[in-house]
Amino acid sequence: MNFKRRATAAAAVLAVASAGLVAVQATAEATQPRPQAHARPQACPDLTVSAGWYGHNKARLQQMIDRYGDCGPHHRRGGARPVATFDWDNTVIKNDVGDATMFWLLRNGRIRTPEKGDWHTTSRYLTDPAAKALAKACPASGTTLPTHRDTACADEILSVYGEGTTTTGTAAFAGFDHRRMEPQYAWLAQLTRGWSTHQVKRFAAAARKENLAAPVGTEQRVGSGRVTGWVRYYDQQRDLIRTLKKAGFDVYVVSASPEPVAEVWAEGVGIDARHTLGIRNVTAHGRHTAHLKGCGTVADGDDSMITYIDGKRCWINKEIYGVRGAAAEKVQPAHKRQVFAAGDSDTDISFLRDATALRLVLNRNKNELMCRAYENGDGRWLVNPMFIEPKGKKADAYPCATTGYTERDGRQGPVRRSDGSVVPDQRDTVYGASRPSSAP
Repeated sequence: MNFKRRATAAAAVLAVASAGLVAVQATAEATQPRPQAHARPQACPDLTVSAGWYGHNKARLQQMIDRYGDCGPHHRRGGARPVATFDWDNTVIKNDVGDATMFWLLRNGRIRTPEKGDWHTTSRYLTDPAAKALAKACPASGTTLPTHRDTACADEILSVYGEGTTTTGTAAFAGFDHRRMEPQYAWLAQLTRGWSTHQVKRFAAAARKENLAAPVGTEQRVGSGRVTGWVRYYDQQRDLIRTLKKAGFDVYVVSASPEPVAEVWAEGVGIDARHTLGIRNVTAHGRHTAHLKGCGTVADGDDSMITYIDGKRCWINKEIYGVRGAAAEKVQPAHKRQVFAAGDSDTDISFLRDATALRLVLNRNKNELMCRAYENGDGRWLVNPMFIEPKGKKADAYPCATTGYTERDGRQGPVRRSDGSVVPDQRDTVYGASRPSSAP
């Protein structure tokens, strides 16, 4: 996610990636593993977009498609189709659809007043200072909050959602498992309380229309501030998803945005609701409640696990492979895991590690993800600069051996391999540089 990861709109560069845009170190490309030559079956579909792919990444993806698709030697006739799983925000698109939806809700006054005016009912992890700050900024007056004209209320909600703090800097959430829950992400889904799924999808569709129509670099006013106001699909990922589906893969989106929101956007790359996983609300009388569906050992309404880090693994195991109970939270045998996965952040690390053939990482300088991707212990990690506004080289090494891993209690520690040994610090070698573009 973009806004929620502190990548504010003020830092956005007005640039779009195009052929020849990405500039990477020649030494890194020279050391990247080359795909092994193989005789391609004639019936295999081809990736058609070449611009933006780093080194041999496109060739290795094509080789995977040729091997595991309907036309390849690893195709299991009469058996289960190979699975490909994609994170959504900043993996398939540039920017964040959860952010886009939250901004739209605030600009249009579509957030319901909390039950009995108590903000604690919107999240079990909301701190007392945050609940008091929200109650003061957003006094209960009617069914919905007037955030379209009350800037103080909009600012307080936006700060809690985007920064995880009140406008005075006090922590807004506490007491959660940092490997299963991000309460800021969950809060957006919880703030859809009182609306039906159909209504939430209409809100997301309105935000989608605005953000796709807005020129690259657009900012919009929410409350008293300005935030990101544009989104773009990555042509390279559209092409990859299209080719995977044509080759017989079951392609899924696994997002830490509310599921109805992710569904609206996923339709743009040909992925239907049945193949879209996100944060799910418990419903009552056809409307969303502020409680969330559970997975594994987490019951519905417990609100302690979403599609986030280990939670993404759980939901993949549950919804795609039919694994139930405590087993859904664990790594499954190879035949019950996705062949391919793509992501951009530490929130994706568990389901990326589960992929058995290739793991595509878009480099956003996220510590644990880049530590594992750059070490590339099994040769199955592919690192690519972002296709739009790629990040430049990270000056310092990733702190893999000291603080690259986030523990369940939020403390930072070393990134460890499966055998417990520590991953050494890694240097950034696959990065990009952007140049100004006059095109919208």
